[in-house]
Amino acid sequence: MFVFEVSSIFYELAGKVIIVLPAETKTYTVKVETDRLDKFLASQDLDITRSQIHRLIEDLQVVVNGSYAKPSQKLRFGDTVFVTIPPPKPLELVPQGIPVPVIYEDDDVIVVDKPAGLSVHPGPGHPDGTLVNALLALCPDIIGVGGVIRPGIVHRLDKDTSGIMVVAKTDKAHLGLSRQLKDREVTKGYLAMARGPIIPPEGIIDQPIGRDPRNRKKMAVLEEGRASRTNYKVIERLSSYEILQVYLDSGRTHQIRVHMAYLGHPLVGDRLYGKDNSVLNRQFLHANHLGFTHPLTSEHMDFRSNLPDELQTVVDSCTGP
Repeated sequence: MFVFEVSSIFYELAGKVIIVLPAETKTYTVKVETDRLDKFLASQDLDITRSQIHRLIEDLQVVVNGSYAKPSQKLRFGDTVFVTIPPPKPLELVPQGIPVPVIYEDDDVIVVDKPAGLSVHPGPGHPDGTLVNALLALCPDIIGVGGVIRPGIVHRLDKDTSGIMVVAKTDKAHLGLSRQLKDREVTKGYLAMARGPIIPPEGIIDQPIGRDPRNRKKMAVLEEGRASRTNYKVIERLSSYEILQVYLDSGRTHQIRVHMAYLGHPLVGDRLYGKDNSVLNRQFLHANHLGFTHPLTSEHMDFRSNLPDELQTVVDSCTGP
């Protein structure tokens, strides 16, 4: 086996890519009088469970003002908390011939219509079978573009959300698309279905979103969350349900799902944010519109996608014969 290291990525001649990540470090400054250390860390962007937070503290991976601490330690204004997250197990990226419709492709970008049930990139619980694995088969040269874990990825969709995504094939394209997303110059439109009536039928949900302190798998509207803005409009009424066209001014995790649940109208099929008993085994959310400026040619690109069959079937069942 021939192996060489390039910025914590290992290539193996067998066609696999082995990624070994370094430990991650994060520093936080306490800005308000707060409670226990473990509760403080649970409210931050660590994206780990409470039990994992306790394990980090017990393993001396958390330092407060230069000293090791206990989970119950009280924090004061101005305290500095330094967290070291040990590296995860090495990831193995393998090209896989997963069917993913390609809407457009040139030397710099590829636009795909991601099916529901497909995670965008590998992670805990899904080491392969992701969009990244499919992209490695479609575009082998994408390895390392913009990063080693998520090559080419500039934005994401939830596993059970379908629709249009643009992926960079070169570092220059990755930089250009990432800048447009940061500057909110990318049009991101979605079709969603929720139980009605939604009042008002058109509006803006401007509520901050952060990690739910009671359930780390969820996001929630929180005063201390990050600014989040969702524009919605009811475009069709189907018996007791309504279809909405939604556009995002920001791109927070689960943003549409959280905001619609906040309004009291969780998406059809969304069992995380609602109590949905429908036969749909995914949330009714489809990224149907994506617009951006080509990062190399400066040409405006605009793409649309119809509802996938499983969502169209739900619509048809609501409209009747």
